Amino acid sequence: MDYIVVTGTSRGIGFELSKLLADAGYAVLALSRNDSPIKNIGHKNITAFPFDVSSAKDRKKVNEYLKANNAKVLALINNAGKLVNKPFMEITEEEFKSVYDVNVFGVASMTKLIVPFMDKDGHVLTISSMGGIQGSAKFPGLSAYSSSKGAVLTLTELLAEEFKETGPSFNALALGAVQTEMLEEAFPGYLAPVSAKEMAEYIMDFALKGQKMYNGKILQVSSSTP
Repeated sequence: MDYIVVTGTSRGIGFELSKLLADAGYAVLALSRNDSPIKNIGHKNITAFPFDVSSAKDRKKVNEYLKANNAKVLALINNAGKLVNKPFMEITEEEFKSVYDVNVFGVASMTKLIVPFMDKDGHVLTISSMGGIQGSAKFPGLSAYSSSKGAVLTLTELLAEEFKETGPSFNALALGAVQTEMLEEAFPGYLAPVSAKEMAEYIMDFALKGQKMYNGKILQVSSSTP
């Protein structure tokens, strides 16, 4: 069976993206620590279970599920993210590491898990942030978050090079301000010009078709930063 795997699906872009993909007829494996919101939709094309991208035990569960269902993965959308908004001198080592565990090591581990279920035409799409782009506007309090988002951009370029003969393709989208709960955590009170659903529509289209035109590319998807 063909699947699209999406991480970070309990709210915001991942939630909207899972619904859009399912409505379009794709089988979606929606992975999030809190699986209740997506399960409560009751969509026949969505499979969801509790999943922490930084947990080896949870990743093993996904591996077993895909094997049991003889799965082929058309696309992996690394959307799960963690943000801590604290001045650099106040953020603890544990908090800093926890951001990297999700935003960097989680992406790397999830990618390593899913690639064997893909063929040459598969697409690994990582959702990053404009804050991770060299030379972009930077904001106090986001040292862990934005630096982790920069790390996965370089990782995307490296993996595209490593897999260029065999596939799949690897790309990343560096998003600007989108009206989500995470944006509210970073910039309380700020109103973004783009809704989570609008951005999810763009990401869905790129996840399904972008690999035909791009590989190893970082696309800046931003009308406003923040």
